[in-house]
Amino acid sequence: MPENSVAQFYDDLADDYHLIYADWDAGIRRQGEALHALIGQDRTAVLDCSCGIGTQAIGLALRGHRVIGTDLSPRAAARAAREAAQRDVTLRTAAADMRRLPFPDARFDAVVCADNSLPHLLTEQDVHAALAEMRRVLRPGGLLMVSTRAYDDLLRSRPASAPPQVHRYAGDGERTVTFQLWHWHEDGEHYDLEHFQLLPAAGEWRVRVRRTVSWALGRDRLAGLVAEAGFVAPRWRMPQETGFFQPLLTAHAGK
Repeated sequence: MPENSVAQFYDDLADDYHLIYADWDAGIRRQGEALHALIGQDRTAVLDCSCGIGTQAIGLALRGHRVIGTDLSPRAAARAAREAAQRDVTLRTAAADMRRLPFPDARFDAVVCADNSLPHLLTEQDVHAALAEMRRVLRPGGLLMVSTRAYDDLLRSRPASAPPQVHRYAGDGERTVTFQLWHWHEDGEHYDLEHFQLLPAAGEWRVRVRRTVSWALGRDRLAGLVAEAGFVAPRWRMPQETGFFQPLLTAHAGK
């Protein structure tokens, strides 16, 4: 799938992304705390190279880190900056492809690529290009944090859908419903994703459907690609250990 279709998916989702959370502000704080604990230092220079509307980037900025956010979606990156300003934290954002990061070498202490963003790259060549860029902009010994779905489990069962999420949005008390349908390709690894969002509208439901493609990268395979890109000591950390909502792969930039 062309990269502009991924940008379009998240451009279309940008205004409503917070509705996949029961409480987005609580999610910002919770995810920021979990990532801050892994960084283990205060006031580090952090790049969130798939910042979306700012869930992880704002959470880390609230913890005092100096965060820059980039995203393939211009609308998502712009919203992230607005949301940060509304919470009185500084977050510089820009639209950028993680395979071509617009920063000098060794600029950051940590790089975050969370929320299943890396699997939108559909070939080993593209994943390697992105990881090589993350390695390039990290200082020697800097920390990489990548989160994905629990793909080892999903590859065993190849489900046709994700469970629906029903939330009552705190802004107006209305319920929203979000779910996904997955159509697996013949290779058993890639899948077409249909993202459904049901929003109340004048006593009826307004349905938004967005489509993209992802690659179900298993843990061993992704850890191997991370090592090939120049990182050392890759380690998967599960949600019960970190408090983060997805499995997290951490590694350090080789010296």
